[in-house]
Amino acid sequence: MLESARDVAIASLVALRRAVYPPACVACGALTDSEFALCGPCWREAGFLLGALVCDSCGVPLPGQDDGPVQCDDCLRRPKPWSRGRATLPYRGTGRRLALALKHADRSDLAKPMGRWLAAAARPLLSDEPVLVPVPHHWTRLLRRKHNQAQLLASEAGRHLGCPVLPDALVRRRATKSLGHGGREARAAALTDAIMAHPRRGAALRGRAVLLVDDVMTSGATLSACAEAATLAGAADVRVLVLARAILEP
Repeated sequence: MLESARDVAIASLVALRRAVYPPACVACGALTDSEFALCGPCWREAGFLLGALVCDSCGVPLPGQDDGPVQCDDCLRRPKPWSRGRATLPYRGTGRRLALALKHADRSDLAKPMGRWLAAAARPLLSDEPVLVPVPHHWTRLLRRKHNQAQLLASEAGRHLGCPVLPDALVRRRATKSLGHGGREARAAALTDAIMAHPRRGAALRGRAVLLVDDVMTSGATLSACAEAATLAGAADVRVLVLARAILEP
């Protein structure tokens, strides 16, 4: 908890510095040559996954090299309710700081570079001209945070990809507690019947390939609930795209 508070405080200081001394690294505030960029050390620490061997289902990085689609052990044991997935970077170091800043420090400016990174990671998922659908927030959480970070990311990624974005095709009909510290089963139970297709606008998912967008994937419980809701609404295929992928211990 203290570590998260420290990360948010750093992100707020970075935002203040950027308002007075542009251009600066979006992660640490060090001077950079261009706007909305990372400095050299933060870029190296980020460990971008573009071009790396990753699980074709959940996007988690894998050791070794392989020419074809591969899946991690967890996805082989517990198949996901979506077909393919990608992440931009691992949820640690730079990736963790950026994700927390977007979520908790009112750093909506971060969606601009993040959307560009997401668009690059999404390239293998673009067959069948998918629509981008952000993971929904409950209205009470929107009041507290002022924005849905998944919607900000989806809008920016969609702009780069030329793909339509359906910001309210899915809705969260009841509030859920933070899932950050629960186990896999607890996370899944907390989301039972929490997410559904919008009674009217969810019809736009029928027959379409859907690309779900979120900021962080941990166990995948939230994305699973969204994928199941999209499938029930008639989506032809569901894929997932996240900014950061947490690497869980087996």
